[in-house]
Amino acid sequence: MKVVWVPIAIAVALALQTTLARFLVGGTVALDLVLVAVVYVALTCGPVTGMLTGSVAGIIQDALSSSGVIGVGGLAKSIVGFAVGAIGQQFIVTAALPRLVMFLMASTVHAAVFMGFYVLMGLRSFPSPWAAILSQALGNAAVGMIAFTVVESLPGAVERRRLSRRPKH
Repeated sequence: MKVVWVPIAIAVALALQTTLARFLVGGTVALDLVLVAVVYVALTCGPVTGMLTGSVAGIIQDALSSSGVIGVGGLAKSIVGFAVGAIGQQFIVTAALPRLVMFLMASTVHAAVFMGFYVLMGLRSFPSPWAAILSQALGNAAVGMIAFTVVESLPGAVERRRLSRRPKH
């Protein structure tokens, strides 16, 4: 079943990132919905699936963006996907607080790797990026926590609805 919903999650995140995000945050990149999807997949499926999801989603996101270099986002997201998946397998990350910490840390590591590669290649500089990193980490964590809550409540909601439609004898 993973084979079906992982590409759907990537497609939905990319569609929302490219269409709705600019309206929600006034055109600035305060959320990375693709990273949220990668972290979610990594936490639920493990490090290999997280790494592959990060690679594919990041490269597609790089290709759709106008930033120039294709592959930096894919590499950053694959590193984060693998690390989150590995940590998620070693520790219990089912409660709200550990998930929140994972989203915060994943967003911060992603920003550090992404910016680090651009600086190492001499393509961009990021003077004082801490406020942007913090706001993106908080936004990603909020969206990620909401996504986990919604996805985890769906199976129960479908079952309750099915039972409520059943005729009572």
